[in-house]
Order: sequence, then C-alpha cells, then structure tokens
Amino acid sequence: MRRIGFLLILAGLSLNTIGCKPDRATQQSSTIDARPTDLPRQETAYPSVASASPASDSDAAKDPRPRIVAFGDSLTAGYGTEAGQSYPEFLQQDLDRLGYHYRVINAGISGNTTKDGVERIPSIIAMKPAVVIVEFGGNDGLRGLRIEDSRANLDKIVSTLQASGTKVVLAGISLPPDYGPDYIRQFNETYTLLAKKYHVPLLPFLLKDVYGVDGMMQHDRTHATAQGNQVVAQNVLPLITPLLKK
Repeated sequence: MRRIGFLLILAGLSLNTIGCKPDRATQQSSTIDARPTDLPRQETAYPSVASASPASDSDAAKDPRPRIVAFGDSLTAGYGTEAGQSYPEFLQQDLDRLGYHYRVINAGISGNTTKDGVERIPSIIAMKPAVVIVEFGGNDGLRGLRIEDSRANLDKIVSTLQASGTKVVLAGISLPPDYGPDYIRQFNETYTLLAKKYHVPLLPFLLKDVYGVDGMMQHDRTHATAQGNQVVAQNVLPLITPLLKK
C-alpha cells in the first residue's frame, strides 16, 4: 500500500496533464483547489500555466510587510482543502504567533513542472519577495523527464531568484520504486546538490511526517489534509526563521 500511495502522490500533482479536455467541474476542482488565493484565476482547460500577478505599489501600500512567497505546485497550493488550510496559510499563522511581521503569499499552481516554474520566475521576482520557498519536481518525475532538464530548470529558478536579491528555501519531493534506483537516486540528489551549490536551506521531502500518517493525507493519498498541511508548515518554519527579522 505504501508503494501505491507514493505513486498516487506524484499522479495527483499532474491532475490537468493527462487525458482529454476536462469538463467545467473538473477544471474547477483542479485549479488551485478552486478557492481564492493570492493569484488570479485563469478559466482555461489547462490552468496550471497561469502565472502570478506582479505586486503593485497600491498592494504594497495596503500591506507593506515583507513578502514570503511559497512557489510550487498543488502541494503548495493546498489542493483539496478549504480556504485557509494550505501550508502557506498555516505558515502565516505560525509566523504571526511568533511575532514575525511578514506576509506569506501562496503562489502554488496545480500541475506545474520545473519548466513552468522557470516561466513564472519574472512574476515571482515582481512581487519583490524577501524569501521564496521553492517546491517543484514531482510532475517532472511522474512524466519521467530527463533528470538533466529538471535539474537545469531548478538550478535556473534558484540562481535567478538569488541573483534578484531574494533568499531561497528549497523543498523536495520523492519518487516511488517503480522508477528504478538510478533514476530515483539522481532525482533525489538534485535537491541536495542544488542546496549545497547555492547554500540554501533544504527540506528534502515536503511531506515529511505527513505521508503515510493517519489523518494527514486526503482520501486520494496524494495531497495533505488540513492537519497534514499544519505539519508541513511546522517543518518549513525552522528553515525560514533564521532568514527573517523581527
């Protein structure tokens, strides 16, 4: 069952990328949980290519707090949970409780690959974030994309964000045994190598302490529940607090 569950985790990351054009109900259920986020809604048959909107001066005036952007796919978006139950939203609560005056923006889009992440870099930089939490790769692994390509895309994401002056935290995902030991080893090494190369904090597996734990995963065994997302936020918290100021 654990092996099947791991495969479903990766399958769920690409809800919009397989099969025929979905009906409207399917489109809504696979678009960042069909609930309001900090990103604009894009009513298309392939909403995973939607990009975050640049932060405006008026937006900054309304909420001048430095920004932390959670940048990733459906695991970041909080797919399948109610409003306020994604890990970035729980992270906001944790930071508020500890007295850190930052605004956490959820820039997770279901179905995104590392290539999508590269294409969205300008919109993330336009938000002028203090910190970006980067979480991509699961959809690349599901499709069996070349490790070299995925690694190059992640490298570009991290290096470009750093060059813009933002601090980066890297979060990884893993693969089921079906993909073979060599592919899995290289896949997992991607996160470790990039974290070392750019000296960024690393959470090797975003669903650490969540995957396989009763009550932490949704019935699809793919996405975390609200309770699971609370744990994810708690695991991310100690990686970003050393980068913040009170």
